[in-house]
Amino acid sequence: QVQLVESGGGLVQPGESLRVSCVASGITSGQFVLGWVRQAPGKEREGVACISFPEGDSYSPRAMKDRFTISADKAKDAIYLQMNNLQPDDTAIYYCAEARAWVCPHSPRLYDHWGQGIQVTVAS
Repeated sequence: QVQLVESGGGLVQPGESLRVSCVASGITSGQFVLGWVRQAPGKEREGVACISFPEGDSYSPRAMKDRFTISADKAKDAIYLQMNNLQPDDTAIYYCAEARAWVCPHSPRLYDHWGQGIQVTVAS
């Protein structure tokens, strides 16, 4: 069974950076993607970034690319999200998600498995 465990969330001030991590286990497919999806209070889930395994091709929506960077450790089936210049609008629960796919899903609804999520709060 696929399990995704996130870590590294917390409270930061506007303008600060934060890195969150996700370690996956139980993935038996050699081709899959891992991604980050966030959900702010009262809003729908939105994709933040995604990366494919084993190729390492990454994707982020244009609005995210400038401040959010995804990376991966293939040996650990782990991904990381470096978030810079965080703003209050970035406050959300950040989920790690997995999909058995060749390319990053165009919708968060297409992910197959989800972590429990971690809270990231940006406030002064």
